[in-house]
Amino acid sequence: MKKILIFGGTTEGRELAQWCASNGIHADVSVTTDYGARLLGSGEMLNVFTGKLDCGEMKTLITAGNYAAVVDATHPYATEATANIRAACDHIGTRCFRLTRGECELSGTCVDSLDELVTLLNKTDKVILSTLGSKEFSFFAKVNGCKKRVWFRVLPTAGIAEMCANHGFDEAHIIAEKPPFSVEDNIRHIGLSGAEILVTKECGIKGGYPEKIAAAEECGIETVTVKRPADSGYSFDELTKIIGVNL
Repeated sequence: MKKILIFGGTTEGRELAQWCASNGIHADVSVTTDYGARLLGSGEMLNVFTGKLDCGEMKTLITAGNYAAVVDATHPYATEATANIRAACDHIGTRCFRLTRGECELSGTCVDSLDELVTLLNKTDKVILSTLGSKEFSFFAKVNGCKKRVWFRVLPTAGIAEMCANHGFDEAHIIAEKPPFSVEDNIRHIGLSGAEILVTKECGIKGGYPEKIAAAEECGIETVTVKRPADSGYSFDELTKIIGVNL
């Protein structure tokens, strides 16, 4: 029986795992959070590992599993994870495929990096709603008046309050909810925060980008998009053909 290893709790990764299970291909899936594991569930053809792995731990997992191939379905911005997965596969000699996220038309102001984002936000005193998650707290700590004017939408995970305190943010400015978010959800969050600027990543259709932009337009506020790093690989349809025919 074919068996593959999928890294990533993304929507694309979950869809690929479910496709494999439906087509008689056993899929082991490595995710970093319990939330990602719960979204996947489990079954006879699906096994989930939870926890962040370094390159050495990835090598151990790949070697022990004797997989026909490894799929990197991590987030487009998880460049360190992608580099580690590639390095682990190259070291072992296991085939590695990158599952890319579909693009969509960008709106509003776009920046190429988080440093550029901070520079831009420091040119205004407007209220900001960040949908970049808790991993980017350290960058928003560089924004002038951040405690007063920056709001965050994050996953409701353990340790958020402590992270806020460590970076000098007001816990009352945290919107902790689970995606997916509709246009109406985004409008509600904009209203709750009083945001005049919505900050998002180039997360594509799967990541809810169109819903964010539509909500911002409905509310009459600005949007700033952090563009994704350069990425290359295979679309979902391309990769399922490779897995189904060539593995």
